[in-house]
Amino acid sequence: MDISEVSKQTGIPSSALRYYEQKGLITSVRDKGERRRYAANVLDQLALIALGQAAGLSLDEIRSMLSPYGPPNIDRQLLAAKAEEIDALIKRLKAMRNGLRHAAACPAPSHVECPSFQKLLKAAATGALEKRWGTTKLRSPRKQGS
Repeated sequence: MDISEVSKQTGIPSSALRYYEQKGLITSVRDKGERRRYAANVLDQLALIALGQAAGLSLDEIRSMLSPYGPPNIDRQLLAAKAEEIDALIKRLKAMRNGLRHAAACPAPSHVECPSFQKLLKAAATGALEKRWGTTKLRSPRKQGS
């Protein structure tokens, strides 16, 4: 398949396909003056790349698991570590959601008078929230490829 066919079938822009090739995620064959041509298994490789990105893996992490000529070499330890990161993010997001819901529905006349809100303020001021959640800022689980 040439690059335009792959792009059309996957919805991935040709520029992204060229970038993935530059990063060593996929390979093409081309003769002088011809367009890039990809083997049929490139569709499976692109699906694995999309799956890895959706799971928060960087392009470098994904590349380490792909082989242009054989089955992928899945790093189970890396996947387990990524699952732990996602669990921690879910915990932080749930706590933030609960705090926002409480603040929105709090029966106290003012948030300054709310004991729950006061506890959150004190925890934020002392850094206890970061220690509790294991981070200093909210971040997405998805890392951009480097």
